[in-house]
Amino acid sequence: MGRIRAVLVDIDGVLTVSGKALPGTAEAMEQLRGAELRVALVTNNTSRTRAAIASRLADLGFPVDAGDILTAPAATAAYLRDRFPGARCLLLNSGDVRDDLTGVTLVEEGDADVVVLGGAGAEFGYEALNGVFRQLQRGARLVSMHRNLYWRTEGGLDLDTGAFLEGIEKAARTRAEVTGKPAPAFFASALAHLGVDAAEALMIGDDIESDVLAAQRSGITGVLVRTGKYLPETHRDASGTPDHVLDSFADLPALLALLAAGDGGTPQR
Repeated sequence: MGRIRAVLVDIDGVLTVSGKALPGTAEAMEQLRGAELRVALVTNNTSRTRAAIASRLADLGFPVDAGDILTAPAATAAYLRDRFPGARCLLLNSGDVRDDLTGVTLVEEGDADVVVLGGAGAEFGYEALNGVFRQLQRGARLVSMHRNLYWRTEGGLDLDTGAFLEGIEKAARTRAEVTGKPAPAFFASALAHLGVDAAEALMIGDDIESDVLAAQRSGITGVLVRTGKYLPETHRDASGTPDHVLDSFADLPALLALLAAGDGGTPQR
């Protein structure tokens, strides 16, 4: 496959939507495995553990296991252990990812040292958000697993954490420390996990800012797919230009073949 030795792949909106595989994506993943490319699934999914995600994908026919998956919760745990060892952490999240938050002290009552926001859902009601605001007023630090504004479900686009996070930041006069995509440290961790340099890796995602352009700023080749949360207007108004644009992850093996042959095509806006 030429200079590309590894592929970083977003999951929601790229491989699946609402837990169902998109057409041709499992077969494309099989082709990547057959080409002996190193693969990491890098996701801001905060509702399920790495093991649960891997199990679901395997049931859908994807040749992956938990060791292939890098999640925002796991990255958050590493960040908290390093920056705030022993801190009392209040978690607001939709879904149970405690098994991926190893070494983190979670509390439900009393003053917290750090407030941690995961993925949004029914848990993000007024009482909970106001509780976060009050913790920040007392001096707690704010950490967010991501700042995605929305994500794609079978019913359409649903609001995500970023839609609430911006209001919390303004009200509390603070700025969240983000641990998942688009944080450069998240991509650096993925490259280290795969044992490759940025120039040898490709990132494919449906979020032009958090997946693709963020990866490109880290020196990784970026590929935007027109599935999941992709919208023509966000593509048009983005802060940069993707290296490549595909209709689907199913088209990735063909692009990799072109890159290996030395014909990378024309970057698309």
